[in-house]
Formats: sequence, structure tokens, C-alpha cells
Amino acid sequence: MCKKVMHYKRYHHWNKKGDVLVVCVDEDITTPLGLVCGNNHKKTKPKIYYLLFLCLISFSFFLAPQFFTSPHGFSLLYSFSSDDGGLVSQSDVNVCSSVSNGTICCERSSIRSDICVMKGDVRTDSASSRITLYRNNDEVLRHEKIKPYTRKWEKSVMDTIDELDLVVKGEHSGIHQKCDVKHDVPAVFFSTGGYTGNLYHEFNDGLLPLYITSQQFNKKVVFVILEYHNWWIMKYENVLSHLTEYPVIDFRGDKRIHCFPEAVVGLRIHDELTVSSSLMVNAKSIRDFRDLLDRAYWPRIKGLVQDEEREARMNMEKLVSSPSSETKMDLKKPKVVIISRNDSRAILNEDSLVKLIEDIGFRVEVLSPQRTTELARIYRVLNSSDVMIGVHGAAMTHFLFMRPGSVFIQIIPLGTDWAAGTYYGEPAAKLGLKYIGYKIHPKESSLYDEYEKNDPVLTDPNSVNDRGWEFTKKIYLDRQNVKLNLGRFRKRLLRAYYHSVANESARFRLQSQ
Repeated sequence: MCKKVMHYKRYHHWNKKGDVLVVCVDEDITTPLGLVCGNNHKKTKPKIYYLLFLCLISFSFFLAPQFFTSPHGFSLLYSFSSDDGGLVSQSDVNVCSSVSNGTICCERSSIRSDICVMKGDVRTDSASSRITLYRNNDEVLRHEKIKPYTRKWEKSVMDTIDELDLVVKGEHSGIHQKCDVKHDVPAVFFSTGGYTGNLYHEFNDGLLPLYITSQQFNKKVVFVILEYHNWWIMKYENVLSHLTEYPVIDFRGDKRIHCFPEAVVGLRIHDELTVSSSLMVNAKSIRDFRDLLDRAYWPRIKGLVQDEEREARMNMEKLVSSPSSETKMDLKKPKVVIISRNDSRAILNEDSLVKLIEDIGFRVEVLSPQRTTELARIYRVLNSSDVMIGVHGAAMTHFLFMRPGSVFIQIIPLGTDWAAGTYYGEPAAKLGLKYIGYKIHPKESSLYDEYEKNDPVLTDPNSVNDRGWEFTKKIYLDRQNVKLNLGRFRKRLLRAYYHSVANESARFRLQSQ
């Protein structure tokens, strides 16, 4: 029996042979150690004594490293976590969590990222892309290289990430760099290169791993960024201020020698858009991260509300009439936010969809986020809504701004089933949202008018995705729009409506107690 336990792929990795790690637990397979099986393994039926002998040899290989490796050698054994939906190293929680002074510890067992921890007299040298740990002797004791970005398995993007040299050397060996700036708190080094600029990747590859990695320091930590972008700092300054009390350092731009008592190089990542409490020292979860977003954006939202109230009072002075009873009734209705797209994967009958939603009993707001849209404004809209609707894409990352208990309806175009569920559907459920996936039929896709009705593009999208990323992107992501069957979609809206009304009733009962 072979179980698929890993789906760490981006779109262009979908369904490619060999991208899925397969762990075998079939006693009849004669693969070395009986663990990893490929596509062409032959099954045999060995005699019972031969089988027992192989099992004994296999267990010997697994147990040997536990007794003969150094303290920094890491087990290749993995455990499975239903919470994480992926492959989790047994040592992820405690490896490098206790590093003695004057040493470096590197975790390289994760498929997603490498992490190195240096403790003692740590000094930076941006000119040589080096971080040095000095010890009380005259030898160069260790040399490591690391790219501090969380898509380790994806060579194409990792080739674009700056690499750091980590060196442990004697205090008197070679040139001893003098400190220009001496810090009394640890540093976390990471890159904002790669796919930064895409909202999904900014949260999944950056902010969430940064939260996971830095929580142990309780804001007493300095962030040092490779491939630093001013716009990224401005975009996320509200969030960063709740992760650190100190100014962020531009590793390349700041040529001074910074000295730290400890350095964590690289970020830990658990799974798509989530925080696994079982892997956190303080048992924090994705809900705690969302609470942090709430605290981060509230001061700005409060300012926006005050500005709007001030403007409303000025307008009221000019108008004699007061808000109508109809307007007051509308405010009591559950609220739907539609994340609208203007390019590909747009909802072609969006106006009709809005009318249908209103007829059911919702009030509706159509939101068209741009890269320059202030996140606090988006957060305010979604945090006050009961339902979010959108077509699969990076903008679905905004489900993180929804309150637990609210509804997320993701419209799933042809050819995007796996990604829609893995990147957004499953993480949304972990946050506590009621997730409803709406998989469109071929007739609801704009591709239905471009291809023959029996074309694999319509009938077998997986076979098209197997041909490679360029086909997936060109056909399903860049050229596909959606025209919803409103009769089918209405059933999902009714489920969302009844859920929202029940939620509001429960909140009212709780408040009245």
C-alpha cells in the first residue's frame, strides 16, 4: 500500500510524475528498506524467513543513526500529521531549539526551508554576504551556506534568492570584524525576494513564516532582510510592529557591522497559509495570527471610521433628511463581499449575481482590490462581512481577514481543483471559516465556446495540467472567465444565508446572557 503524503507543488508542478513523495508500507515490496516506491516496482512474494530477514535489516538501518550520529545529525524518519496535511519532521519542534553558546545548528530536513541558528558573538558583513560566529580559538570550525526563503523545493525561484555564508571561526583567526552596531537581542534573517509582489506568497512565504519563527522572542528581536523593498515595509508596517519592537535592517543597504547575541537565518513554515499549534512552542495557531492582524489594523481602521463619521456629520448639516428606515433595515441584513476580478477569471454575469444575492436577503459590496489598495481598508470591509465570494486566485488570500465562523465561497474554474482546495479551501477551514467550494461545469467556463465539447481542455483538465505549467497558465489561468449558472449557485448562497442568520442569532443570545 503506497500513500501519497506530499503535494508541495506550485501550479507548474501539478500532477508531474515524481513530484509526489510516496511512502510504502507494503510488506511484499522489495525496495531497499521497503520505504520508497516508484512507478516500476515489481511485487514479489518472498518466503517468510526472507521477509523477516529484510525487516530486521531495515530496522537496523533506521535505528543505527539514533545511536551513532552526532547531536546535530537529524533523523530522516517522518511522522504524519492530519492537522498539517503534509509531511512533518518529528524533530521540527525541538531541533535547534536549544543551542549552546558558541555553536551553530542547521535544520535541513524540511522540504520547504532550511534554518540555521547561531549563538554567541555573531557579526554581519553584508559586503561578503557573510555572518560570522566567533569562538575562543584560532580555527575555522564550520562553514554553511543558506538561502533564507521558504520555497526550498522550487529550484527556479531559489536560484534568484541571495545566498549567505555562515562561518564559525576562532577569535584570532584572520580579520576580526569590529562592531559598528551592537544589539542585545537576537536577529532573524530572511528574504523578501522570490514571489514577493503576489499577495498569496507575501503571506504564505513571508509573513506567516515570520510569525512562526519570531513568536518565541516576544517582539524582542531584530529583522534583517535580504532583497529589501521599501514598498513591502510600508505595506506591512502595521503587522511588523506587532512582531518586533526594533527597526528593520536592510542587509545589503546597511554596510555597518551589526553584532548580535544570536541569529536565526531562514524561516520556519508549516503548511499553506496556516500555523500548526502542535509545532509551536507556545501552542499558537492560525487564529492567533488573525488576532494579531486584528490588533495591527484596528488603530488605522479606527482612524478611517472617525474620518467617515466626521464627513457624515458635515453632510448631515447640509441635508435635512435623516437616514431612511429602509437603509436602517439593510444594515441588519447579513453582508456579502464579492472579490471582483477585472482580468482573467472574471465573473461575466456579476451584475446578475449581485441581484440574486440581494433577492435572497443579503446586502452586497463588490470589492476590487489593487496592489496599491491599503490592506487596512480591505481588512475593515471583510472583517465586518458574513460571506466572501471570489474566483480562485491570489486574492483569495483575503480569507485571512474574515472572522472565524463566517463563510467563504470559492468559485473553482476548470483545471484549478487541486490548487483551490490546497491553497485556500483547507487553510480557510483551519481558520474556522465555513468553506464552500463551487466547482464550475464546463458550460460555465468561457473555454466552452473556444473548444470542441469533447476536447480534453473541457473533459479532462488533469491531462492538460500534466503537459506543464505553461499550458495550465495559458489556458486555465490567463484565458478563462466564468459565467455562473445562477440556479446552481443559488443553493450555495442559501446555505451561506442560513448559516449567517444562525450565527447572528447565536451572537445575539450570547450577548443577552
